[in-house]
Amino acid sequence: MARQYQFRGRFHDRSGTASVKRRVVWLLILCALSAWGELSDAARKRLDETIAAARTAFETPSVSVAVTQSGNIVYARAFGNSETTTRYAIGSISKQFTVAALLLAQEQGKLSLADPVSKYFPEFTRAREITIKQLLSHTSGYEDYAPQDYMIPEWAKATSPEALLEVWAKKPLNFEPGTRWQYSNTNYVLAGKIFEKASVQQLLPYLKQRIFEPLGMTSAGDCTVKTAADATAYTRFALGPARPALREGPGWYFAAGELCMTASDLARWDAAFLAKRILSAKSYQEFVREVKLKSGAATHYALGLRLGEMAGTPMLTHSGEVSGFLAMNSVFPQKQLGIAVLSNEDNVGLVGTVTRQIASELLEPQSKKTQRNAEVRAILEDLQHGRIDRERFTGHANAYFVSPAIEDYRTSLAPFGKLVALTLQSEQSRGGMTHLTYRAHFERNTVALNIYVTPGGKYEQFLVEEVF
Repeated sequence: MARQYQFRGRFHDRSGTASVKRRVVWLLILCALSAWGELSDAARKRLDETIAAARTAFETPSVSVAVTQSGNIVYARAFGNSETTTRYAIGSISKQFTVAALLLAQEQGKLSLADPVSKYFPEFTRAREITIKQLLSHTSGYEDYAPQDYMIPEWAKATSPEALLEVWAKKPLNFEPGTRWQYSNTNYVLAGKIFEKASVQQLLPYLKQRIFEPLGMTSAGDCTVKTAADATAYTRFALGPARPALREGPGWYFAAGELCMTASDLARWDAAFLAKRILSAKSYQEFVREVKLKSGAATHYALGLRLGEMAGTPMLTHSGEVSGFLAMNSVFPQKQLGIAVLSNEDNVGLVGTVTRQIASELLEPQSKKTQRNAEVRAILEDLQHGRIDRERFTGHANAYFVSPAIEDYRTSLAPFGKLVALTLQSEQSRGGMTHLTYRAHFERNTVALNIYVTPGGKYEQFLVEEVF
């Protein structure tokens, strides 16, 4: 259903479970924009080649990518069995549009995000103690009706939002409201029904009138209304081939994940969001502000948006999954950059990998990436042969690399053969250092690298770990 993936927890992708063939993806390096807001012909050609190679390596039927910078779509391409006009299900990315509708209704005085659920649906569990904002921030305690990452028999049958809520919004809470963060599609189905009751308007027509039409998002609409432009859904069992996916019946998505659109139309939303065109400044700030628990603890989640960083740059992101589709949408407000990646196969990590690679390329100087990748490669190849250049490491790291450690690195890595490629998985700040994770693709195996680099360029940590 409308599920989501996170980095090292909730926004994870599954590239680590793919075959060596699929994981040896990034022999080509994405080319940066020649200047913010434009892309040279040569850069466009190299970017085309890289994404095409990634799609082929992951054996995904198609992928569509759109990048927006400073209000303009600077790159839009489709690969495989698709065109730029092909529509994809965006799953839980739909939640951003539900939030926007509720914030617009709040601007019009029709509701307040501080309203208790009981104002609209007093019959639901502890409705007087739970606010609309807690629904939108996943801190309500309502149990998720769709936590599975595969199709279950019930989802093939038609249902309705009302039927879902009659069961799931009347269950005992999973926790006291406001005390924990737990992703739940039930929250957004209920939030969507609250919008419709308070505004006396249906959610989808309202989104079309207030957001899709003004922004020229002509493809955006309900996934249950099929068009000739819709991509075919595929799934994968373990590491097997792409197979046609069974789709969910009507009524399962609603405000939690109902939308389909092209990558370019999603990028148009990103451009308007970054320019604060649809909502007031006050609403925008409420949209992107992290919601804290009652204890003051961080959730790293705002309203329908996950807060994080990539390549040292603050990021707002959300992924989406419904049967046969995976999607990821990320914006970087400081850089006025948005990246939309849509694919028509679930159980494969292509969208996360493409997003990270594009972001890394556009947010970090090419010279710095080239130097770092060369250093990581040199260190790994040295360790594979039982060598170490101690000038590259801090005192702590040199204390770690005692003789038995170096010998174990050599004996365990030597059988893998030549190092073929490095794939950057994530880049974050922690402990005053840069934390990097890679996939190192050898001829006969793939391993994970867990690295810390000090501001002075010394390596505080260089761990080789098994890929799970």
